[in-house]
Amino acid sequence: MKAIQEESCAGDGAGGLSVPVEADTSSPAGMTTAGYILVGLPLLAAWWVLYEHLEPFAGWLARRFAGFLSGHGLSSASVEHLRSMVQFFVFEGPKVLMLLLLVVFGVGVVRSFFSPEKTRRILAGKRESVGNVLAAFLGVVTPFCSCSACPLFIGFVTASIPLGVTFSFLISSPMVNEVALVLLYGLFGWRIAAIYLSTGLVIAMIAGWTIGRLKMERYLEDWVREMQVEVSADYDEEKKGVSDRIRYGLEAVRDIVGRVWIYVLLGIGVGAGIHAWVPTGYMASIMGKGVWWSVPAAVVIGVPLYSNAAGIIPIVSALIQKGAAMGTVLAFMMSVIAISFPEMVILRKVLKPRLIAVFIGVVAVGIILVGYLFNVLV
Repeated sequence: MKAIQEESCAGDGAGGLSVPVEADTSSPAGMTTAGYILVGLPLLAAWWVLYEHLEPFAGWLARRFAGFLSGHGLSSASVEHLRSMVQFFVFEGPKVLMLLLLVVFGVGVVRSFFSPEKTRRILAGKRESVGNVLAAFLGVVTPFCSCSACPLFIGFVTASIPLGVTFSFLISSPMVNEVALVLLYGLFGWRIAAIYLSTGLVIAMIAGWTIGRLKMERYLEDWVREMQVEVSADYDEEKKGVSDRIRYGLEAVRDIVGRVWIYVLLGIGVGAGIHAWVPTGYMASIMGKGVWWSVPAAVVIGVPLYSNAAGIIPIVSALIQKGAAMGTVLAFMMSVIAISFPEMVILRKVLKPRLIAVFIGVVAVGIILVGYLFNVLV
């Protein structure tokens, strides 16, 4: 979700940050729960039928397109490249978007149980090791990208939540989210998605715990430390019914898919070009398992860049198909998503340079280790 809400974060001053506002999903004018079920079941059946027929349709359309090009004087090699590119795009684009619609809705319903204030209250008062685990898991299901997590990060710190716990949340929130998991599942299968989820959570837990052990609270900006207060005990969240949570899920679909679909299609378009035109095995010479330095090099290259899971994972898929090692390209992806330069600019509002450097170093080491692990396991 890194692509979401970044506009409202990037331009704020240090004193002007605000916690993202939840969409109002409690309007009584909405459909009833029974109505949602009656409409949703036929739509779910139609979704399944379309999903099952995507691959044969993509192959049929690509063959028709190739036949059209062959009749207009293009060489057979060029026709085959273009046919492969069209088939890749027509199949992967709708498939990923359809998976996003379904999973974002489900995660949106789950997120209706976790407002920013409730998230903060769950973490407040926990022992640091327990807090690291909870924060990493909450980062997966709470609606915050790396940019919009910055105001919540301030809220955690001012509520006297341990610094390492706040970093566990800050790492897992952008890196291990439903967009990344859906794309990885759609392109690589459940095994890769599960390994990514587990290793991403481990990075968040261990990196946060390590930063907490270093006792670096003095490297928070002074104005942040001066704001530290206790969490109020009389917080009472408005109750939501089933229909309210369904509306929340639909709002999540409108907001998230509505913002990232263009990144998905652009990423798949670039991936389709790589899939069709880059010679097979070329990437193995510079990003293969046998190139020991490729994993740290990929992390170093990824840090200055800026993208989100929707844009980068389809490119990762195409690179792997051309011979790049899984661990190397996923290390590149993790560094782009979790420790990119634009994110560090935002964090500079609340962290002093030494703490930012430690954050980058600890997370980068974790990503490099995960990259090598993937290269061994996959």
